[in-house]
Amino acid sequence: MRTAHIRNMFDIHRKKIMPLLSGILMLCLMSTQATAQIKKGSNYNYTEFSKKPYYFGITLAYNQSNYRIFYSDQFILNDSISTAQSITGPGFNLGIVTNLKVGDYFDFRLLPTLSFAERNLQFNNVKGTNQSTRKVNSVYVELPFHVRYKSAPYRDKRVFLIAGVKYGFDVSSESRARQADSLVKISPTDFQIEYGFGVQFFMPYFIFSPEFKISRGISNILLFNPDLEESNVLEKVLSRTFTISLHFEG
Repeated sequence: MRTAHIRNMFDIHRKKIMPLLSGILMLCLMSTQATAQIKKGSNYNYTEFSKKPYYFGITLAYNQSNYRIFYSDQFILNDSISTAQSITGPGFNLGIVTNLKVGDYFDFRLLPTLSFAERNLQFNNVKGTNQSTRKVNSVYVELPFHVRYKSAPYRDKRVFLIAGVKYGFDVSSESRARQADSLVKISPTDFQIEYGFGVQFFMPYFIFSPEFKISRGISNILLFNPDLEESNVLEKVLSRTFTISLHFEG
């Protein structure tokens, strides 16, 4: 019942998150343009924020997730499954930002996040007349740790690069459920490397930072089941995610 409730929340909110993010982005960009005109190209807002050794914030994000699939030797020998593929699904994130400055150009960042994700595994039979889909709806508690490099400020703006690692645990995973014995099981634990870029806009009262990020799994999240044909044709499964984040910090 708890998992069903979480999925219902996901279905309701994913239809609303994109218009909300678009509206926030538009308002912040308009505010940034107005502020830049008033300051006449100065770094006035940046100067105020540069005095802080650390600060906090919140994150809203949209993500698209899928799997990278590797076939096993049994895939060639099997006579029923012709292909296995991953179908990308949407999701969104809600998180907290903790930022520690290290000099003028580097930051250490910890971003505890609640991430809703949807991914599917699709298996097609040899005759091409039938297919089965393993739907994986996840609610991850994530702990990303990033190092960020920032450019010199220009007109209250800075571009930046990020790189780091992330640990995630799926609190809604069905991997331990008995009714999932006939399904391809995915581990609730995942480790990923992350990299991306973004822009900081220094507003009068907060820093607005749109960010684009790619996450790639480094651990095999397939839980092998020798009694399941769909599991036998797979050697390993790695996660992949693309995320557009909006950070509000101050």
